[in-house]
Amino acid sequence: MSGYIPPYTISNKMFELVSEISEKVGRITSHKELESKPHLRRNNRIRSINSSLKIEANSLSLSDVRDVINGHLVLGDQKEIQEVKNAYVAYEKIPEIDPTSISDLKRIHGILTYRTARESGVFRKGDEGVLSGSECIFVAPPPHMVNELMRDLMQWVKENEGVIHPLILSAIFHYEFVFIHPFADGNGRMARLWHTVLLYRWRSVFEYIPLESQIERFQNEYYDAIAVCHTKDNSDIFIEFMLDMINQILDEVVLQVNRSNSEVSEYVKRMLAVMEYEVPYTSNSIMEALGLKSKETLRKNYINPAMELGLIKMTLPDKPNSRNQRYVKQ
Repeated sequence: MSGYIPPYTISNKMFELVSEISEKVGRITSHKELESKPHLRRNNRIRSINSSLKIEANSLSLSDVRDVINGHLVLGDQKEIQEVKNAYVAYEKIPEIDPTSISDLKRIHGILTYRTARESGVFRKGDEGVLSGSECIFVAPPPHMVNELMRDLMQWVKENEGVIHPLILSAIFHYEFVFIHPFADGNGRMARLWHTVLLYRWRSVFEYIPLESQIERFQNEYYDAIAVCHTKDNSDIFIEFMLDMINQILDEVVLQVNRSNSEVSEYVKRMLAVMEYEVPYTSNSIMEALGLKSKETLRKNYINPAMELGLIKMTLPDKPNSRNQRYVKQ
């Protein structure tokens, strides 16, 4: 094993975040909260894919991504649509991936970049760097070093699984992978996916934790943390950042689960079951999905109680009776 892995120090903040995250994961997994809710798992998977692609400038909306995955016709850039299809297939393979296998890494990259990249499923053959405007702020290791660096990194992961806490090990891998930049295209998507794969090996619930959506919200800070680590030759800042992102997204998932478990009427549960997250619905579309004929029944038994519990919201709260009103599941 080479001395490539840069130093890191377990800070008090890391220790506290690992403890908080472990407690929240335990809360979610103790009663198989996500396992028993296929709609939450599917929605979170779609959010993961949408956000990871959006970070890389894919312009498709969440509803577009959902439609592509559900096999519906979507009008848009064909490369972006293909990226969604590829990502869905790649994420479905999380349980079978060996995160220490270079052949698995190349195989999944081949799936993720199918029909969208010239060099798919192979390490890059050219030089790569990161530009800020016209200035090159980072130059990746030369291509002839990639094989050895990736072999060393995978060996390091293999040697340290069970030694370094998976929450920290996965963050270090993520940073190192981005630094090596082993592929000509798709490095960010692969780094985020592999981070999830490593976390999945620790707790399977991470297969359906939309970590990518949290990173997308703090995209600038994500790149800033990487840049600082490049400068300091130390991954501490990035480890703390990723732990913070995981901690925050788990708060959201706990809230999702609690809302799903809350003492709501069977009417409201039925309505929530036919609604997708973050998709705007008209009252007529909800009625059709539920097989209702009376708008008064919809308002009284379904919409109003769900609004009071904060389970759905209006897109036009200041105009409750607008014909353009839509309802969104939260």
